[in-house]
Amino acid sequence: MAVLVTAAGLVAVPSAQADESRPTDIELLEKCDNGTKKCVFHPAGDVTLVPGEREAVGDRAWNCTPDQQTSSRTWEHTTGESNSLGVSLRTEVGTKAFGAVFKIAFEASYKRTWSSSRTEGETTFIDVPPGEVGWVTVASKTQKVSGTYELIFKDRFHGKRYWYVPFEAEGPAEDEPAVRSQRSRPMTEQERVEECT
Repeated sequence: MAVLVTAAGLVAVPSAQADESRPTDIELLEKCDNGTKKCVFHPAGDVTLVPGEREAVGDRAWNCTPDQQTSSRTWEHTTGESNSLGVSLRTEVGTKAFGAVFKIAFEASYKRTWSSSRTEGETTFIDVPPGEVGWVTVASKTQKVSGTYELIFKDRFHGKRYWYVPFEAEGPAEDEPAVRSQRSRPMTEQERVEECT
């Protein structure tokens, strides 16, 4: 707070520093192409492929017979995205510029597809030994990239024209097939009672 001396006395006026507090990273990204002269995303380093954890999909197949059984199970599995700011790039691509800016920069830099969601599905035949339960697992790879948004404002924003926002995102690796596998184990006594009687 600054003090201005006038003929009437002392008058308090806001200091220029009042507008120099740092806005949040999300507030800055909201300004991308909405008051900026330039808004770009600069990827850093290579894309990291992250092996997915195995997840059970579809219904389980219970074999209550004394012989091995083959059962079909239809399933779907969806892999989503996440990022360091907790925003949805899928939503923002359509409504806010920073989502589209990220996608364009990623695909131009790495010649890979960026997608916020990927759904796979099929019908799988499971061989289940007698007295066991079988299921299908899927492990979908994801791709991770980090970098920095550069925002140059036409007019000062919170006291500056240049702002930088670090950003990291992870999403489904469209070009990498998911790993599918079959698993089985002996039923517990409780499962045998519940499923086979």
